[in-house]
Amino acid sequence: MQIKIAITDDHLLVISGLKAMLAPYSHISVVYESNMPGTLMAALPAAQPDVLLLDIQMPEIDGMELCRQVRKTHPAIKIIALSTFMDSHYIRQMMRNGATGYLLKNTDPDKLVNAIEKVNAGEQFLDDLIQHQLLQEMITGQKRSGYDIPLTRREKEILKLIAEEHSNQEIANLLFISLRTVETHRLNLTQKLAVKNTAGLVREAIKRGIVE
Repeated sequence: MQIKIAITDDHLLVISGLKAMLAPYSHISVVYESNMPGTLMAALPAAQPDVLLLDIQMPEIDGMELCRQVRKTHPAIKIIALSTFMDSHYIRQMMRNGATGYLLKNTDPDKLVNAIEKVNAGEQFLDDLIQHQLLQEMITGQKRSGYDIPLTRREKEILKLIAEEHSNQEIANLLFISLRTVETHRLNLTQKLAVKNTAGLVREAIKRGIVE
């Protein structure tokens, strides 16, 4: 049976990578793809996918809210959340909002296809690393500390500039990148470090010794 897939991620490179991984599997076809999450709801009636691969870290609209909207208006569509981090708060929230799978973006083709097949059949799928982390948190009663989560060089640069009270536009000018790229990094940092606002980011910057 053919499984129809929709992909929504604000990074074209991620979309291309997912399509390349799925290309060898004749029983899976990509019927919709977009790096503009705001267009997803309007496209779903025509595309009619069985499974949606949904990024949860998008600057235009929160992936968790988009997940809730899709499940409310198109309950037959199964949703697999895609992310680069494993914070249990976001994992649980995505599952509460209707996702039936959660995959890390560094997944391999076999795991991706296995996840698609399982959620399409009505089962849940969690990445092995995520299952291990949730089990450890349940056993120890402790969440993974944001301090234990590594940051990339660019994330450290942006976190430093945020802590120095630069605006998003000022950061974009200083680093010679687009405003949207800064906004994406900022959102990713808040989600990755499990903080709610700029004050939380500043505390992390101080804790990590990025600023004094």
